[in-house]
Order: sequence, then structure tokens, then C-alpha cells
Amino acid sequence: MARGGKSVCVLEKRHVLGGAAVTEEIIPGYKFSRCSYVLSLLRPQILKDLELKKYGLKLHMRDPNSFTPMLEDPSPSTGVPRSLLIGSDHSKTYQQIAQFSAKDAEAYFRYEDKLTSLVEALQPILDSPPPNIHKLTSGSLQEKWREWRDAVKPLVTVGRRLNVDIPSFYEMITSPATKVLDKWFESEPLKATLATDAVIGAMISPHSSGSSYVLLHHVMGELEGRKGAWGYVEGGMGALSDCLAQSAKDKGVEIFTNQPVAHIESRDGKVTGVVTADGREIHASTVLSNATPHVTFTQLMSKGDLPSEFYDEVRAIDYTSPVTKINVAVNTLPNFLAAPNTPDNQPLPHHQCTIHLNCESTDLIHQAYLSAQQGEWFHRPVIEMTIPSSKDLTLAPEGHHVVLLFTMYTPYELSGGRQWDDVTRGQYADCVFDSIERYAPGFKESVVGRDILTPPDLERTFGLTGGNIFHGAMALDQLYLTRPTPKFSGSVTPVQGLYICGSGAHPGGGVMGSPGRLAALQALQRRH
Repeated sequence: MARGGKSVCVLEKRHVLGGAAVTEEIIPGYKFSRCSYVLSLLRPQILKDLELKKYGLKLHMRDPNSFTPMLEDPSPSTGVPRSLLIGSDHSKTYQQIAQFSAKDAEAYFRYEDKLTSLVEALQPILDSPPPNIHKLTSGSLQEKWREWRDAVKPLVTVGRRLNVDIPSFYEMITSPATKVLDKWFESEPLKATLATDAVIGAMISPHSSGSSYVLLHHVMGELEGRKGAWGYVEGGMGALSDCLAQSAKDKGVEIFTNQPVAHIESRDGKVTGVVTADGREIHASTVLSNATPHVTFTQLMSKGDLPSEFYDEVRAIDYTSPVTKINVAVNTLPNFLAAPNTPDNQPLPHHQCTIHLNCESTDLIHQAYLSAQQGEWFHRPVIEMTIPSSKDLTLAPEGHHVVLLFTMYTPYELSGGRQWDDVTRGQYADCVFDSIERYAPGFKESVVGRDILTPPDLERTFGLTGGNIFHGAMALDQLYLTRPTPKFSGSVTPVQGLYICGSGAHPGGGVMGSPGRLAALQALQRRH
């Protein structure tokens, strides 16, 4: 917006800039990526246009990218339980998968190639707004042309690129993840490891229809020119936000923290500005909201300022979340039975990637989902552990580490009228730590401190409605033409000059930047 000649002011509710992409020193000496924690989906064009490398963005690439230890008796041949380590090295990955199935080892890289080809075909719509059906059918000739040029033409390009893969793509976006994975593989540890990508952050089971789409969403990214790669930002995710802020400031943007917005003002269907919590009025003909659609339209606006049908559609958006994030400071590196540490206790390749626990089978994931439906947590929660300090030495004291636990499935509302409070948070965290202890004895003793964020905590702290990290479920009924609502997809809203620029708009969640970029471009063009 600033590059387009606009005078831009950014208002951040919290004391630290970045929304869910922040670094916070909750425990002295340990810096946590407190909410989002890995990077891949950020669109390359944004990184280039905003010159983020120039402003100090440093990345630590992860390879291998996935480690799944087994809870089983030691193997007679190795003396330790089996584990599954997956990375870009074909030979090593083949050997790892072949422990469980030679057939799966042969199929794995064909599966990866198939996902990559589907994602490559989708690229044009990730950087384009969805079509405005009303303007496409009833607009002026000029409006129809703009819709064709900016939205429909990229969609046609996707169809041409998919070509004979259209049936495979349709199956991918509509099927349960287990149906797709069962077609490719037979070994449960591999299927369960891959299935976590389908359900991560979503209150769905691998058996739920449409869950396989999120398999695609998690390989849509690119880092340092490597398709589908993930990495850590040096200094934590807040360092990315700091680079974005510095780039913006150099272009004249004014940024204010501790400035929650209390109300978005409008008159005669047009936005006129905002009022902050301390009563300050800021007049503006354009407002971009990075809050969820629910917060934007039901908390920051008056119901009477919105069409009743649109208001009802916003209230119907699904924000159900299964996520509890636990940030842990430890005084030593976790030592897994399936891959013991070396005597010098230095990080090994498996410490640097995503570590999947309680993922021996897709049934375990499903059982955890079923427990959450009853308002309970499963005794073996789904755990994705990352140890960014294994690559980034700036995050913790020497020899110590930060361990980030992305855990599922935890209901927003507990059964029996129980509330998420210090007692229930502690009980759940103890359950998670007990699970980790079975894989890595000594973990509990190494804990220096912990920060527990249940779905209500994520909502209260970061403004994530329902605790949903994607600003709304990434289900087929809430994507593309229907994100955030069927009649107002993308960033445009019924209020002229007001745009949604967060993950609640197309193309959806993750630290992607695309919704913000599309909102800014549409605001500059003032297409509605």
C-alpha cells in the first residue's frame, strides 16, 4: 500500500508486533516462537518485493524434515526401537521406509511427485483473487473484463495445467486422507506420519471427507528455491515480523503497538476509519483487517452496518480448533530411545525436523479425534515436536533448548462443565509430557518451564477465533469461492473500502502473506 502511494498506519493490539508470528521470552533466557513456528508458505514474490533478506531475514533449512519414533521393543539387529526418518535424500529415505514396507519405499517418491505436480498446477490461483460471481454475471462490461483477467483466467490456467490430473485433484480435495494414503501405501507408521499433515490444526479425522486437501496445502510452499521445504527463522518467527516491519517503515509506514481497535466506523456502506480502545479516532477511506472475519464483523462493527445475510454467513463460519500449543524450556536435548544421543549431546539430524509422537497408526489419530468430540483429551495425544534451537543457537542458553509442542486434539469446551484453567491446563500438559517420556526418558526431568496455550488461550491471546490457527477451517466449504463467505469471497466485503487481509480470506491459513498481498492490490485498484 505504501509503495502504491498511500499513507499507511498499522495498529497492533498487543505489545509485540506480528499477530501469531511472534517471538516471546516467556521464560528468561528462552525465546519461543509462541504460536506459529516454522516457515514455508510465504510467497516468494513477497519475500522478493519487500526485500526481507536485506532487512536481516535468516533461514535455517530443515533436512530431513520428519522423524517418527516407534513405541516398541528394541530391534534385534540394532538394539533400539525402529523409527522413520524422511528427508530429501532418496537412498536414505528409501532405506528408512523399507524397514516397514519395501512396496511403500518404492511408492513414496512417486507420491511426492504427484503432490508436487498438483500443487504446481494450483500456483496461479494462490496469487490471484477468486472470481466475484456477481460482477462476472451482472457487472458492467469493464467489471466483467477485470474479473476475467484477474480471477477467471488464472482458474482456466489451472485447469489446463492439471489436464489429465483433474480426476486426481478432485479426489484429493474431496476424499478422506486415509482413502488417498491407503491407495499409495500399506505401512501404518508412514501413513500416520503423512496423515498428520492432513489434520494439523483442524478438528477433523484422517477419515473425514476432504481431509486430504490439507495434504496439498502443506506442500504448497517454497524456501530458498526448494519446493515444499520448511525451515526455521533465525530469532524465531517474530524475526520475520520484525523484517516486515522494518521494510514497511522504510517505505513510510507508521506502526503502533498496544493499540487495540475498538470499532470500525462506516457510513452509507463505506468505511470511514477506526476508533481505538482509548477513544482515538483515525479517519481513513481504506481499512484492511488482519483479524478473523468473526472478530472483524461481529465484534468490531455494528450489526446494522452490514447486510443481514452477510452477517449470518459470517456467524456460520466454522472456527473449531483442536490445538493446544505448549512451549517448553529444557536444560538438555531430548534423548529418544529409537535414536539415542551421542556422548557430546549435540543435535543430530532427527532433532532438527518435525518429530511425530503417538503416530504409529492412523487409528491412534482417529481415537484422539473421537475423544475430543466427547469433550475429552486422549491419553495418547497427537504431538508434533520441533526443537528450533537445534539449528538456531540464538534461542536458548548454551546446552539448553526450546521445545515447541503442537498438540491435538483438545476441545474448546471440556466435558462436565469443566473449564480450561491452571488445573486442567496442567493436567493436559502432564499427559503430553508423560507421552514424550515414553519415547525420550528423562524429558520431564529436563523441563525448566512451560507455556500452555489451549484453544481459549489462543483465542484470548492472539485473537484467533475458537483458537483456530487458520482463521477458519480449511474445509472445502470454506475455500476459494466461499472463503470467507459464499457471496464475498477473497478480501472484498460489503463495506466499500474495507478488506480482509488475514488468513480468513483466500487462499487461507499459514504464514503465507498471499491474503494480505491480494487485499492490498485490490484496495489499490478499488475494485468494489
